[in-house]
Amino acid sequence: MLRARWAHSTQDTAGSMTDMGKPIYRTFDPSKETGAEPREKHRRSLRDRIMRGGDAAAPAPAPSPSGYVHQPPERTESQPPETQADDRPQPVQPAPPSATADEPAAPAQEQARRDGTAADEAAAPSRAASQAPAPTTSENADQPIGVVLEISGAGSQVAIDLARLNECAADADPAIAMAGQVGSQIKIRVGNSWLLASVRNQKQDRKAGSILANIDFLGEGAEEKLTGKLHAFRRGVTRYPVPGAMVYPATTADLRQVYASDGRSAITIGKVYPTKDIRAGIYIDAMLGKHFALLGSTGTGKSTSAALILHRICEAAPDGHIVMVDPHGEYASAFRNTGMILDVSNLQMPYWIMNFEEHCEVLLTSNGNERQVDADILAKCLLKSRQKSRLAENMSKITVDSPIPYLLSDLSNELQDAMGKLDKATNSAPYMRIKNKLDEIKSDPRYQFMFSGMLVADTMNDFIAKIFRMPSNGKPISIIDVSGVPSDITATVVAVLSRLVFDFAIWSRDERTSPILLVCEEAHRYVPNEQNADGNSVGTILSRIAKEGRKYGISLGLITQRPSDLAEGVLSQCGTILSMRLNNDRDQDFVRAAMPEGARGFLDAIPALRNRECIICGEGVAIPIRMSFDNLEESKRPASEDPSFIELWNQTGGEEEIVERTVQRWRSQG
Repeated sequence: MLRARWAHSTQDTAGSMTDMGKPIYRTFDPSKETGAEPREKHRRSLRDRIMRGGDAAAPAPAPSPSGYVHQPPERTESQPPETQADDRPQPVQPAPPSATADEPAAPAQEQARRDGTAADEAAAPSRAASQAPAPTTSENADQPIGVVLEISGAGSQVAIDLARLNECAADADPAIAMAGQVGSQIKIRVGNSWLLASVRNQKQDRKAGSILANIDFLGEGAEEKLTGKLHAFRRGVTRYPVPGAMVYPATTADLRQVYASDGRSAITIGKVYPTKDIRAGIYIDAMLGKHFALLGSTGTGKSTSAALILHRICEAAPDGHIVMVDPHGEYASAFRNTGMILDVSNLQMPYWIMNFEEHCEVLLTSNGNERQVDADILAKCLLKSRQKSRLAENMSKITVDSPIPYLLSDLSNELQDAMGKLDKATNSAPYMRIKNKLDEIKSDPRYQFMFSGMLVADTMNDFIAKIFRMPSNGKPISIIDVSGVPSDITATVVAVLSRLVFDFAIWSRDERTSPILLVCEEAHRYVPNEQNADGNSVGTILSRIAKEGRKYGISLGLITQRPSDLAEGVLSQCGTILSMRLNNDRDQDFVRAAMPEGARGFLDAIPALRNRECIICGEGVAIPIRMSFDNLEESKRPASEDPSFIELWNQTGGEEEIVERTVQRWRSQG
């Protein structure tokens, strides 16, 4: 008996083998077991969750073509009950009595007719869904597009219905059309308020047939009781939603309330993306009070955008005080009518206004231990030269950094006398190095804007008033064109201007505060990171202004195309960041680390920005925004447009005269 059972089992196993000799394992299916309950269809899809997100007791309205339900249509007497779309669970109907011997069984045709009628009744809701009209603009605004899945402190994860996303994409409202996409805004109802969030990323949920998106919370606003619209928006979140809360698209009307000014002084510089009429504004006091940075690769319209912002500031404050360092001479044409243009021809910066560190950068050429010896000699001779001034007679304390006029001839004589003394600690080589460099600068015409014998007079008051625009006389900005300054002292000139701004703010604390805005174009040249640092004083003073300037009423504006080359910590001190398109991965990572957490969703769009578009985040705006700059008048644009090679190469004639004039200016250095 046992052998027969074993043979039968072996036969079954052999019968279940494939041609390759591998067994085919049978899976266990409880529904096929004797007495098992029939398997129920899974109805917990995202569509069902959204459809059941409202009042469960209310009658279910008719679905849209995508199956989404919104407003219930009015039921008319002419419309049969079976055509009404009802997604509620139907009551169980009693089974019909079984046929008896006295009653003959129904023929096959009658049974088929009954089966077909039942199938038609079951398919009635789906047919009604396919024949229902598409949602209108107002319906898309009032209908959810997804549901909240997870909640965390900074953001959360939501599931978005793909069909609803397609419906919104055809909406006439551009804000609704962008709803659910990366960088767009959505809103979540929390009690009697609306919570606004930005979509950071998307991925497909293959199991549920929906889209999973991570969102960043931006702020919250109250809800009007009559209209249900958002108003009184403010940054920050006080009450978080719970999983299962419905997600709605943010409309243009909502965004208009979000980006509306709260009464603070603001300037408008463009339009909020993707709307057509919402103006993008920046709060002046918040932006300037905590510094700002304008970033963007070459060719993105960075210079024109900077000119636009400065023009708007000058229009809002015609008696302001703005100093801009222009290394390429491109902003002179933009502010010729509204600012003071200063270059090597009319700058007239006195040499004696430099402190000791700046003197060392100009006059010392040695390195290592020799540089320290030369610095000690220069300090003694410079102090004696300052003490010979008439102003020093009435002053009780004179230091080597005191901005007191002195004669270059006095400094040369002091070096000559110290070199001739027998009690000097070193040989004559250090004295000769300093004296030769001083004589070279005095005789070089390129340095006449600064090291001229005519600048020995005490013109410090006039120079500061001219540079800082005090009074402004309707021209609140001064453009310092350093393109003609010799490259070996360009950093020193910028350092002197920056230090004057800082020192003036410190020593004028007892006076009425006069805030000053210092704007540096190509900031990575003056505030480099540790790898590119060359020890110039300009990096030290600009870093100090970035850290301490706001305490003294100094605002710093940095404009650069390589933010990754900036000094560590300087960009993080900028409270407002305006980022245009950045093509370099290192620059993108650097900006991403400096921006707040709530702007991460916008940061992913930085490589995809068009020209003259930017992402603004920080103190200067209510929430992070993506916007496009206004067009600037031709007379107010900087001379930074790219030349047309084909057009210029097709223009001939006069090349010999052009070369002759160029060589003449080249030789005369003028």
